[in-house]
Amino acid sequence: MRIVVDANVPAADACFGGLGELIRLPGREIDAAALRDADAVVVRSITRIDEALVEAAMSGRSRLRFVGTCTIGTDHVDARALARHGVGFASAPGCNAEAVVDYVLGSLLTLAECEDWLLAERRVGIVGVGNVGGRLRRRLVAMGIECLVCDPPRAEREGVEREGERYFVDLDTLIDECDVLCLHTPLVREGPHATHHLLDAQRIARIEPGTVLLNAGRGDCVDGLALRQRLSGQGDISAVLDVWESEPGIDSALRDLVNLATPHIAGHSLDGKLRGTHQVYEALSRYLGLPVRQTLDALLPAPPLPRLVLDGGLAPEDALRRCLRAVYDVRRDHDALYRESRRRGMAAGFDACRVEYPLRRELGTLEVELREGARELAPLLMGMGCRVV
Repeated sequence: MRIVVDANVPAADACFGGLGELIRLPGREIDAAALRDADAVVVRSITRIDEALVEAAMSGRSRLRFVGTCTIGTDHVDARALARHGVGFASAPGCNAEAVVDYVLGSLLTLAECEDWLLAERRVGIVGVGNVGGRLRRRLVAMGIECLVCDPPRAEREGVEREGERYFVDLDTLIDECDVLCLHTPLVREGPHATHHLLDAQRIARIEPGTVLLNAGRGDCVDGLALRQRLSGQGDISAVLDVWESEPGIDSALRDLVNLATPHIAGHSLDGKLRGTHQVYEALSRYLGLPVRQTLDALLPAPPLPRLVLDGGLAPEDALRRCLRAVYDVRRDHDALYRESRRRGMAAGFDACRVEYPLRRELGTLEVELREGARELAPLLMGMGCRVV
């Protein structure tokens, strides 16, 4: 069995090596020829397996039986085209959701420090409450932060209210009533719940001055030109972008205007990547009728910083920042995008940041010991996701 795997998929040898011959290729080089010569293909989000690629790969005597993507999102894979040809498909829902929430909290706390406001005093609006948005809401609520959520498909299925209180709101209400807007939607181009340019020029113009816009979902959900015009013209809102239109050749003018600009790495924790690999490995093993022999725990190394000790004297949000930055500091990735895009050009620099991404663990791997003067911080830190002693 021949398995083509994106070279940036970790633990591929440990997971897939026992199933057949592995061919490692850069994600952007996995093309129709690679698909045609493979029995299975394992990709990440930069490899587009669209209808044209599938049709080209399946012309002739193709051996392809299975495609897996080690990602939450699946808009880069045409699952219907695969199904028409009898090719199995699997993704990794929720694999890096915790890492994305770490990214969001780290970005908001960093921005609050730079702009001198408190996250605890903001109302956060979350667009899309699936694996990422749902976890983000739970952590924010546990930290005592007020949230509103917008998710029309879920509102239709579950009802607008929960426990007699307003739960889901429409997008325009969310824009009007929230100080922070966080987008965590998949890219849907057609239908009643399309998300392409969900934040279009009209909605971007309606955002209240002082609002923070953060997109860690899909780049095409925000009209980048309209956002650039708002930031360069009025300059009265703040923006954090991890996802962009036209990746990897993103708009350098927009990058220069946003407060934090990162190269689609919100979910790039080692833990999330290994979960994604393992989920696809499990799916491929089941597809082939083979036992799952490799465990996720065996793949995860010990964290480089297992414990942090806090004493008294820290303000609550300073304590939150210190704990998060002990594990992950978003400013590193912001700086890396600027440095590598200057050194290599935008598209090559963007990709280099992703391919050469340094080791990063999740907040849940950190144990925090609170000494006598800091024990009142326990509920806040546990709400954020730390393991508190």
